[in-house]
Formats: sequence, structure tokens, C-alpha cells
Amino acid sequence: MESLRLAIKALVPSRYRPLVKATFYFGWKVKCPCCDGHFRKFLPLFGRPNAMCPKCGAMERHRLIWLYLKNKTNFFSDNICFLHFAPEEMFSRKFSSLPNIRYVSADLDSPMAMIKMDITNIPCKDETFDALLCCHLLEHVPDDLKAMRELFRILKQGGWAFLQHPIDQRRDKTFEDLNIMTPEERNRVFGQADHVRIYGKDLRYRLEKAGFSVNIENYVSQFNPAMINRYGLKKDEQIYLCVKN
Repeated sequence: MESLRLAIKALVPSRYRPLVKATFYFGWKVKCPCCDGHFRKFLPLFGRPNAMCPKCGAMERHRLIWLYLKNKTNFFSDNICFLHFAPEEMFSRKFSSLPNIRYVSADLDSPMAMIKMDITNIPCKDETFDALLCCHLLEHVPDDLKAMRELFRILKQGGWAFLQHPIDQRRDKTFEDLNIMTPEERNRVFGQADHVRIYGKDLRYRLEKAGFSVNIENYVSQFNPAMINRYGLKKDEQIYLCVKN
């Protein structure tokens, strides 16, 4: 399998590689709701056997978010001004093509983002956006409470935000130590060189401190085991839907 991957990388231009992968993995066992692709299996990633879509690159959390947006929100029906922080490519392509969405993507470093923006100092007026998505970003931000308050500020009253971040469910309290500064030490302590904390179950209270009403929903439980396997979802992944009331 590794030799095939290297051969594809060497012989196929980068823009065609997702199509080649999708063709090679085509089948009917699993389905990616983000791109509607059907495959024999999802690709392994970081020790997870069925993690990444061969076609669009969506991972478990992306597939769960897409299903929730489609089945549980007004995202695909109402006119929405939407901010997407740290934009994932597959989401960015889809969201920006929707006729009902006024789409803005932002990041401090990513070349995919439409606007260069510091999440702790967002250059937007109060109550600018109807909804926003920020996925796996705040664990990189030293002052995450300031970032949460900024996200709360720019949401309209009644607006909602997906704030999905990795959580260690074994921890009641978030662990952080800003004195740990080198990439080597952060990788050892936090599991990744650019992480500055490991969130615990108190993430809810941190978000509430910023002003949000937080609804933690075990949305995966609404699917039967066959559908969980078909969509490649994590059974313990929760949805953090934060509302500005």
C-alpha cells in the first residue's frame, strides 16, 4: 500500500490525486456525507483505521459536523452570514458554493483563508455573523478565553457557533502551562508541538464564562451501529453547539 501511495505521488499531478484515490478506494461499504463519495473503507490516520475520506479528506469530526448541520440546523435553508475560522478545504469549497450563505473564512496563517485574522482580536463589528465554525483551533491559542469572548461578541443575538475541540474525557479540568514553550516539550506534554493545553470536561464552563449558552449533544447516539460504521463516526464524539442568548 505504501508503494502504491508513493507511485501515485510521483506520477500523478497533485490536483488529480484525490480523484485517483477515490477511484482506487471506490466501493459501497462506507459513505462520506461531506462529498457523497462511496468507498470500500476510509483511509487510516494517526492510528485510527477508518478516519479520512479518500476523496475530500474529511475526518470523523467533519463528517459529524456536516450531518448535524444538515439534519439539525437551518444552515442549508436560511440566509446566513457565516464565519469559518481555520478553514478546512473540503468545508470551504462546499460552504462558499451555497447560494444562501454569505461566507467568510479567516485564519492567522492559513493560505486558504479569505482574511488574515487574529482570533483574539477580530476586526469586525459587534453582532456581525449569524453563525460560525471554529474546529480544533483554541487548543493552539494562549489566551483562549479572550478568543471565546471575541467569537461571542461578533455573533448576533440568537446566533450559534460550532466550537469543536479535542477533549480528554478523563480530565475534569483543563491542563495548561504557558511556561512550557519549546515544540519538543509541548509535543511531550500536550501531544502536539503547537498545542498549549489539553481540554478537559470543564471546556463547557470556559465557554459559558465567555457568555455562551452551551448545548453538549451526543448526536452520534441517534445513529444505529450500522450507520455509525457507514459514516465512519467516533462513538464518543460530542457536538458543542454554543448559542448567544
